[in-house]
Amino acid sequence: MAPDQVLDRLRALADPSRLDGMARYGIGGGTVLGVTVAELRALAKELGRSHELAAGLWASGVHEARILASLVEEPGQVTAEQLDGWAAGFASWDLCDQVCQNLVRHTPFGAPLALEWSGRPEPVVKRAGFAVMAGLAVADKVSGDDRFEPFLWAIAERADDERTVVRKGASWALRQIGKRSPGLHARAVETAQELVSGGPGARWVGRDALRELERRPPR
Repeated sequence: MAPDQVLDRLRALADPSRLDGMARYGIGGGTVLGVTVAELRALAKELGRSHELAAGLWASGVHEARILASLVEEPGQVTAEQLDGWAAGFASWDLCDQVCQNLVRHTPFGAPLALEWSGRPEPVVKRAGFAVMAGLAVADKVSGDDRFEPFLWAIAERADDERTVVRKGASWALRQIGKRSPGLHARAVETAQELVSGGPGARWVGRDALRELERRPPR
């Protein structure tokens, strides 16, 4: 199916009555149609994987089409340059999180991009770095604890950011890393405790992470 045909499908699914609610939660950015993620996932399953289709959907600039692009893209076909370009187009936290969880964490570039993006000044790109860390902590079932040590360092160094989308992303990453193993749980708690003595953004991240880490240690 060509990109224009898929865009017609999205417009047929659109419900403009959803737009106000989406805007209240900071969902969207740019052209938004009012299609749910559940509807996008069902359509992606029907369409299957296609690198060419993903490129066309992303180029449309339509919010839901860009989420759909992350669902139909072929992880083995993407490049780090492509993902950098997509990250530059993140207009909202939900698009950021969807692309990171649907696609970025499943590519060979996930870990290096997580570290690179978490040091960027743009708030949603910085959040993307932390979102990939959180995603890898869940999706990577084989790596040892050592793989996640650089992420803990990055969180400790970069979490002092008062922008909501950034600090929530940093807390998310820290909490997910702490759930992987007893060793990482101890390191995550230590990192959170150190953040509590830092600046305003760091304090928020440390306290938010500790509420969950101290309540739910890994088995």
